[in-house]
Amino acid sequence: MNIIIPMAGRGSRLRPHTLSTAKPLLPIAGKPIVQRLVEDIFKTIGKKLDKIVFIIGDLDTETEEMLLNVAHGVGAKGVICYQKKPLGTAHAILCAKEYLTGPVTVAFADTLFRAKFKFDEAADAVIWVKKVEDPSAFGVVNLDDSGKIVDFFEKPIKFISDLAIIGIYYFKDGEQLKNKLQYLIENNIKSGKEFQITDALEKMKKDGLLMIPGEVDSWMDCGNKDVLVKTNASILELVKDEENLISSDVKLLDAKIIPPCYIGRGVKIENSVVGPNVSIEAETTLYNCKIRDSIIREKSELFNLNIHNSMIGQNAFVDGKYHSLNIGDFSRLESGV
Repeated sequence: MNIIIPMAGRGSRLRPHTLSTAKPLLPIAGKPIVQRLVEDIFKTIGKKLDKIVFIIGDLDTETEEMLLNVAHGVGAKGVICYQKKPLGTAHAILCAKEYLTGPVTVAFADTLFRAKFKFDEAADAVIWVKKVEDPSAFGVVNLDDSGKIVDFFEKPIKFISDLAIIGIYYFKDGEQLKNKLQYLIENNIKSGKEFQITDALEKMKKDGLLMIPGEVDSWMDCGNKDVLVKTNASILELVKDEENLISSDVKLLDAKIIPPCYIGRGVKIENSVVGPNVSIEAETTLYNCKIRDSIIREKSELFNLNIHNSMIGQNAFVDGKYHSLNIGDFSRLESGV
């Protein structure tokens, strides 16, 4: 089975952090989102992975090498494809058309999940969905009385269904998907000025292909700062007994860590309380701080803070009486108090 991972999106809702780091490369409990996604698929899919294809925009060679290593880590061959223009989800997937053969799973790299992958051999496709309170920001599906998917809608303004497509799809024959994606491009069929996978799925349904919903136990979005911080907390709780979350060379002086937390290598924490639900990347320094429910990127220096629901970028300097922050890389913030 091949895995296709589109990850060329701009991540505008996560700015300023995505100005210098692609959204799928932002850390969750010490690992990039895309790495956790690949590892989750590997653990739950129950099938041998052949190739993992990463569809990227303009990333440096070091990042490309890291992605290839992520694939290698689960016993698959990594492949890099490029989407040069952001023309929508359908266009992104078609950038990997050479690998849309045989059984294929497509997983967009802005969401994490826990699910049991069950493949009904009679189904041509499985679309994983989750009930949401506000479906207007998602593609959604409607089901008939037998549980088969009968309609797809992209970001409906009026209520149609609360079953949101979470961005994970299985196709028994990738060629069928490729043909429908190609049809959209050749006939310039767009929704919201972009080529959308939901239009390809609707075409597959009209052609008589059987598509059924898959259910997830939990779905953790990574679309903006607030939900990313919540997802970080959820992942920390899920992996606290599976992974070594605190580096052996962390330096603590009159400091307390309330688990679950991820603390990276070379972190120095003095006269501070950290946790719960905090991730701190490598070589960051904290002094006289209280931090909970937050993500702190590497090589930052934090003083005199009492913060929650915060995200602080790499190489940032922050000193002062703040309570909730969202600042990017190389920022400097002092209260003057």
